[in-house]
Amino acid sequence: MLETILSISGKPGLFKLVSRGNRNLIVETIDTQKKRFPAFSTDKIISLADIAMYTDEKEVPLREVLKNIKEKEGGKTTGLDYRKASKEELYAFLGEVLPNFDRDRVYPADVKKLIQWYNILIENDLTDFDEALKETEGDNIEDRK
Repeated sequence: MLETILSISGKPGLFKLVSRGNRNLIVETIDTQKKRFPAFSTDKIISLADIAMYTDEKEVPLREVLKNIKEKEGGKTTGLDYRKASKEELYAFLGEVLPNFDRDRVYPADVKKLIQWYNILIENDLTDFDEALKETEGDNIEDRK
């Protein structure tokens, strides 16, 4: 699921990949408007499946962090108002779901974006964060045979 959810630099919110055009992607906003528009190769586009959070040991895929937030919040949106939260509040929140995150390389803006994205996904019932794990594990098993 996270493979088709995109972040586009300079545009707020998240987008769903609808189709691939000639030299562009057709994306749709993840909200009630469902507005479609082309995203071009000049836009910085990244799939949520390709994002990871820094920890002291390694990078943790975003899907695992989102899954941990979902477990902490009981599948509901976060109670923390990321817009008004202080740096300490944001780091305390992230520390609950990813205890060993790298405080030197993870900035408060990163935590705000993480909470914003999580809330968008939950509000739009896009909550299967384990799907990519299952597909990857299945592919590996098939490759071994």
